[in-house]
Amino acid sequence: MLIHSDLMLDLVNSRRRELIAESERRHLLAGAGEARRARKGPAVRGRPAGNLASCETSAAVPAR
Repeated sequence: MLIHSDLMLDLVNSRRRELIAESERRHLLAGAGEARRARKGPAVRGRPAGNLASCETSAAVPAR
């Protein structure tokens, strides 16, 4: 099967544009994820999240 050279060039250019757009999307999403992780503070466990005291007393439960 022979394909006209102009048609083949159009197909190649179209595919190239698709690959570039996909790469740019991946790069932007990765950058957004890094920014989100950098903005998020370190996890603090064992301390109350707000300024009100808890109603229940906390106690360590032994593992079974």
